[in-house]
Amino acid sequence: MSDDRHRGRIFQHRGDLKRAQFWYEQAVKADREKGDAQMLSDSLGNLGNVCAMMGDYEQAERCYREVLELQRGQQDWGAIGQTLVNLGNLHAEAGRPERARPFYLEARDILEPLQDHRALGILYSNLGLQDQAAGRYDDAIAQFKKALESHRVVGDEDGLAVTYSQLGKTFLQANQNSQAEKCLNNASEHFIKLGNEPGEAATLRLLADVYEQTGNRLSALRCLERVVQVDTSYGLPQLQQDREWMVRLREGGVGRVHDH
Repeated sequence: MSDDRHRGRIFQHRGDLKRAQFWYEQAVKADREKGDAQMLSDSLGNLGNVCAMMGDYEQAERCYREVLELQRGQQDWGAIGQTLVNLGNLHAEAGRPERARPFYLEARDILEPLQDHRALGILYSNLGLQDQAAGRYDDAIAQFKKALESHRVVGDEDGLAVTYSQLGKTFLQANQNSQAEKCLNNASEHFIKLGNEPGEAATLRLLADVYEQTGNRLSALRCLERVVQVDTSYGLPQLQQDREWMVRLREGGVGRVHDH
């Protein structure tokens, strides 16, 4: 690893993105001069990631597209698939889902024959989120279920936790409360296993919605009591809203206005 790229990674891990960007740019210049396609691809990928984190989507896309050209020249199909996912994510984060989807679908066509389940788990979840946002709940459910299968293959506990929560939310939006309850309880168990209390709280908010809609006020209150406890411990911005929701339920009133 070049010294410039190493410095870039240090600053990236520290969250100092401007300095990380500077050193990755130096690494790109050095790799161009050396004519090392593999090193240049790595440096450009790192630079693209940092630019994406900074919200500079145009610069990030230029980096990823050059990486893609280099990888196609090397016929590194696994890397090509992951770069296509990065390009899809970039457009999704920039609020351009219609431009993200073709990249996701091309990545899927490459990664499925390779059985790259770690990358596929992320890809299926991203496709599921797009379908969910568009109200295509049956398609979203199918994508999230495929994501779960891939996460299980590689033992990705974080992926399982998040995807069960996403799937549960989709079932809730589709008014399939029984399935939503099962998925959200699974998600909660995975978040507890991981020690991810904010993730657990986010899942329990959804679960409280399920219980409230099915008339199980006591279970909804239990969820919210835990949510408020986590909100307080971590200073989460939802504390006031969650506390008011909990109080209304205790008093027998209507809970929060549902945002899904």
